[in-house]
Amino acid sequence: MDNPLRNSKYAGVLNIFNFQTLLSGFHFISLNFINLSIYLKCATMKRVCLSLFLFLALRGISQQLSQVNFSDGSMFSSFSFITDQKVVIRISIDGKMIEWGTDPGVGRYNYYTGKLQPFMGRVDYYSATEYDSLLRGKVKSIGTCSFTYYGSSEPETKRGKLKTIGKAQLDYFSYESVDNKGKLKSVDYTPLDYYSSFENEAFKGKLKTVGNTALTWYSSFDDKMIRGKIKSIGNFNYTWYSSHDINGYGGLKSGSQTQLVNGITYIIR
Repeated sequence: MDNPLRNSKYAGVLNIFNFQTLLSGFHFISLNFINLSIYLKCATMKRVCLSLFLFLALRGISQQLSQVNFSDGSMFSSFSFITDQKVVIRISIDGKMIEWGTDPGVGRYNYYTGKLQPFMGRVDYYSATEYDSLLRGKVKSIGTCSFTYYGSSEPETKRGKLKTIGKAQLDYFSYESVDNKGKLKSVDYTPLDYYSSFENEAFKGKLKTVGNTALTWYSSFDDKMIRGKIKSIGNFNYTWYSSHDINGYGGLKSGSQTQLVNGITYIIR
């Protein structure tokens, strides 16, 4: 039997209803695809953010230049790196390891004297049978921090010097700068520079910049007690008792002994 609605006045209404139902179905499918697309995009963004967070976290605990130390406010003492186990590694301006240990922290007597406490963890050394004789007896690892060195095949200005401290890469001036030859040139992306031999007698050869941080010094034209002492680190200024002062002869008059500038701590002892 024929459907009575097929030729009836309701046929048009039925067709419209079917068409609207079909549109609703497509709309539902479209919304689901949109929601799925948004979900996938959010999931991707979450993965990207997590990867970025982990990258920054790992960089935060990797070995980087952490401290620049001065003695008596005038003489460079050491560059310091702090490992993920809080071990302080001190090296000289020409890339040789000076000492290592743990820092007792601000407020402790040893902190102000600069003396480190012994590190009680494991320390390994390159063996006496290493193929490259320059490596023999050198420190190979301190706790979880490993060390590599420039070998005998490297330029003379780098041989035997520290090449990496953990993940930190160290580079040195070669023959491009006669005044700075053999001095530390950079730590990862932090460049270092020094005053040339043509500068004032009181500060020639001293640190000039650490990354974006400029260091200035009192010159030979200043009072005899403050010549060659640190004058500013970045935007932070230092003044010293001069020969005209009754008290504090030659001591620090204003400025912090410990100053954080652009992520690096400068310590004046």
